[in-house]
Amino acid sequence: MRSLLRKIQPMISLTTYRREWFSNIRGDILSGIVVALALIPEAVGFSVIAGVDPAVGLFASVLIACVTAICGGRPAMISAATAATAVLMAPLVRDHGIQYLFAATILMGVLQIIAGLLKLGRLMRYVSKSVMTGFVNALAILIFMAQLPELTNVPHITYALIAVGLAIIYLFPYVTKAVPSPLVAIAVVTIGVLLFGVEVKTVADLGAMPTSLPGFAFPMVPFTFETLKIIFPYSLALAAVGLLESLLTAQIVDDMTDTTSSKTRECFGQGAGNIVSAMFGGMGGCAMIGQSVINVSSGGRGRLSTFVAGAFLLILLLVLDDILRVVPVAALVAVMIMVSVNTFSWKSIIDLKRHPGTSSIVMLATVAVVLATHDLSKGVIVGVLLSGVFFAGKVARMFRVSSELSEDGKLRTYRVEGEIFFASAQAFVGGFDFTETPERIVIDVTRAHLWDISAVGALDQVVLKFRHRGVDVDVVGVNEASAGMIDRFALHDKEHASFSASAAH
Repeated sequence: MRSLLRKIQPMISLTTYRREWFSNIRGDILSGIVVALALIPEAVGFSVIAGVDPAVGLFASVLIACVTAICGGRPAMISAATAATAVLMAPLVRDHGIQYLFAATILMGVLQIIAGLLKLGRLMRYVSKSVMTGFVNALAILIFMAQLPELTNVPHITYALIAVGLAIIYLFPYVTKAVPSPLVAIAVVTIGVLLFGVEVKTVADLGAMPTSLPGFAFPMVPFTFETLKIIFPYSLALAAVGLLESLLTAQIVDDMTDTTSSKTRECFGQGAGNIVSAMFGGMGGCAMIGQSVINVSSGGRGRLSTFVAGAFLLILLLVLDDILRVVPVAALVAVMIMVSVNTFSWKSIIDLKRHPGTSSIVMLATVAVVLATHDLSKGVIVGVLLSGVFFAGKVARMFRVSSELSEDGKLRTYRVEGEIFFASAQAFVGGFDFTETPERIVIDVTRAHLWDISAVGALDQVVLKFRHRGVDVDVVGVNEASAGMIDRFALHDKEHASFSASAAH
């Protein structure tokens, strides 16, 4: 237990914690209120996707936001019920019922905590800038597409209300930035609708709102291996998707605020939030980039903003429900359109011409896969794989083999420069002329490095081919790391090859 606590609390001082909570009280409270309002249609919609009652998504958003505010590693990031996790839950709910969803969500949280113990958050270093840009752009498009049902087959007054909301959002900051403009837009549009008696869709039309607090309970499922077989595949998928989106969103908020965050601690926070959510009848979730952008754009910077978002959502549901019910959906749509526009990296369109073609392909492929599957994780996986392939190809091209023949024609020296690995192994072999048979060949790898068994296999192939032709072969300049690979995996007769290990370069 002590070991677990040490890993959950890396480098957290009382001063740091106080700064993360109380250095921006006014801004965090106001931005949290804006986010709470923006969470409602999303949580209700995601509940429908998962096939559960709206209360399940709404209370999940309350609990996950509050718990991650305390335990998470990224201040000002908003976590709640999300579409990415809701899609994965739907088959489980349909086939086995909601209690199995709660059990799967608890196991999801446990797996995320294990990921934190294993420090899997460090894997974020392998996500390239192009993948991040594609992720952001795809999400911006998905956010806008999610508003389309509220923009089609609606009364014309709805468009006017959205236009008014957008005008306030973008123009009010020129008057004052003391109050977040999205909050002003929601208030003005709501008051206008009430004063003029305009008939438009409101929050009350989204679905039944909860009327009481949820109770604490363990999932009512058999605690058997059979249950584990049912829920484990879902829990593993939910944990992976949830962490992937949360860590990507944390990186985006890092960039927006020019600060850093603990990705390992975020794994613990996400896990704790999901476990608590399921214990109180909520679904699983993860970080939400749209709401996180709203929070940061509205002035949120600390943990208090995330906590207020969850707490004020609970107040809206149970205390201010009469006010909440009359808020026009058009006002919330205006906020989400603003989020979509602000999230999209418009500069990336210009960069398509300036950046290397491979970077643009990675970005566009990430966007295309996300839009085709509506799954952000699949787009990121494709982008990371493409980045790896292109990087390997680039490194492989930074490789060459040159040679020179001695004056008496008895010695041919091959000089190898660059990285020898699976992508350059064939180029390495192709750099040698096996039709030539001098008395002796020296392969100088002083300026090269052998990275894997493919490289060792290529060296084997070259040495053995020359040996079979009666040529003596010496390999010189092998650095210590490469020599270790050769000693372990090389197949050619080491008695006939001398390996002169030089200092590692």
